[in-house]
Amino acid sequence: MADNPPSSSEARRSATLEDIAREAGVSISTVSRALNDSPSVKRRTKQQIWQIARAHDYEFRSSMPSGPIGADATIAVVVPAPQARDSRVSDPFFLELLAGIAEAARERNADLLISHLSPRAGGDLDYAMSTSRATGVIFIGQSSLHHEFNALAARDNRFVVWGAEFPDAQYCVIGSDNLAGGRRATAHLARLGRKGILFLGDTEAPEAEQRYRGYKQALDQAGIGLDEDLVLPAHFEVHSAEAAVRSALARGLRFDAVFAASDLIAIGAIRALTRSGMRVPEDVSVVGYDNIPAARLVTPQLTTIDQDANLAGRMLVSKLIDKGAGPAISQRLETSLLIRESCGG
Repeated sequence: MADNPPSSSEARRSATLEDIAREAGVSISTVSRALNDSPSVKRRTKQQIWQIARAHDYEFRSSMPSGPIGADATIAVVVPAPQARDSRVSDPFFLELLAGIAEAARERNADLLISHLSPRAGGDLDYAMSTSRATGVIFIGQSSLHHEFNALAARDNRFVVWGAEFPDAQYCVIGSDNLAGGRRATAHLARLGRKGILFLGDTEAPEAEQRYRGYKQALDQAGIGLDEDLVLPAHFEVHSAEAAVRSALARGLRFDAVFAASDLIAIGAIRALTRSGMRVPEDVSVVGYDNIPAARLVTPQLTTIDQDANLAGRMLVSKLIDKGAGPAISQRLETSLLIRESCGG
């Protein structure tokens, strides 16, 4: 009786350098050099060989230089470029989130790589995935690449994203409940009797846009009409926010509260207000978002919406490592309002 033919999984496991070389149309020595990430192999050829090796479940990472511990997995972190700007890995919330990812990776005996890439288009996402030797990739933020992430997921689902959840997302997203967070911050200011509540943030950024929608919902629930003049764009930077508020004050814009889309933006607003002779919170209440360490150190201490960066890091790593063959399920983190000095109540 003839032997049964090998299953597809057995065939993948038994793939050899010769098999990969034959499929790629290159020599065995070229395959060997490519799998060892040799600079002598052209980038495009290397990318093709890595893709073939992955398709056959060929464990080529073990042939590359490894750390002294011998990790069970390798996780790459990639930060897409914000709209029309350079990405900044020095952002305090990013560093908090990265610390959570690093601790979770250590517990899972996984190495962590911070990529130099800053994707701006779908092709950049493909390149980040196809040329990475990592077990999987964590993208921090979506920028304007939501549809590109959907397309990528159909080809390669070895990634998760920290960012805003979209109803049509075909990829795994971990992020805070931005809508509820924005609503909670604004509702608190309304309960304090504030009527001219300014929104400060970049509504083109997916997470900030959802916080803005929460702001609008809270205004409506409080019976406060939306004043478009009180919606000011500001990037996730202190100086951008400070300049925006200074300009608004110079134009004579009147407001008695600020809901900022991030703590850095809130700190910039406080700097502009105090340098203009206004008191926080007596004249203007300020609420931020993120609960970065600096929120407790500024004067006055910043009231803010808390995102649990440590839990977020654990969830991102778990979703990436434990997801199995199919895409992992998206999940939102609850937010909480931390009342400190900057809102006056």
